[in-house]
Amino acid sequence: MTDAKTLSNRRPETGAFFQRDRAMHPPAYTPSYKTSVLRSPQKALLSLDNTLSEITGPVFGHNILGELDNDMIHNFAKPGESAIGERIIVYGRLLDERGKGVPGALIEFWQANAGGRYRHKKEGYIAALDPNFGGCGRVVTDEDGNYWIRTIKPGAYPWPNGPNDWRPAHIHFSIFGHGFAQRLISQLYFEGDPMIWKCPIVRTIPDRAAVERLVAALDMEATIPMDSRAYKFDIVLRGRRSSMFENRMEGN
Repeated sequence: MTDAKTLSNRRPETGAFFQRDRAMHPPAYTPSYKTSVLRSPQKALLSLDNTLSEITGPVFGHNILGELDNDMIHNFAKPGESAIGERIIVYGRLLDERGKGVPGALIEFWQANAGGRYRHKKEGYIAALDPNFGGCGRVVTDEDGNYWIRTIKPGAYPWPNGPNDWRPAHIHFSIFGHGFAQRLISQLYFEGDPMIWKCPIVRTIPDRAAVERLVAALDMEATIPMDSRAYKFDIVLRGRRSSMFENRMEGN
């Protein structure tokens, strides 16, 4: 893990960024994804340059991360117990548009449990709650941009979009840069899940390659025998090979 001194000496990148490929993003207004009807902007989007204060701070404190923050199997569980479900590891690198690892970035994760239910007071799905699963975790990338988390594979769940729409298994994630204004949000799916291509949200993305960049690849070489399977998921921040981020459709 990168130490605080290294991070404090690292200068933020302020030069021109590679252009984002906007063609891969879905249109803001997509009636098949019901909530987009009210959320879609009514006027043309504006792209604004970041100010110095947005680039340089404030930033989260690295000392607030706990020992089990990246272990969702145990970070909410009672002593001696663990979350129920298929145990997995998700690992990869956070990369810039040049393929260089980005150190010192906070990545947060949240997800449904193995039955497809979130721990939220407004959750409407009838699947059972797991008393040993909180559904959230976080990690800071090391000096080469590497990260890893342990968790259980989330279940699919129904949602009130159409008469019988289900979300595929997925994990939400957000990435913080050097200031809280620099936050990107998206979600990852799992290789081999046929429900990915039936999801109304996924089907709003016009570029199949962009969807595939949101799919974590099964990596049997990185498994822990008799414990956890592993999935590899790299996140690319900018450029033509960038991951698609839900809160940054306008590019750059």
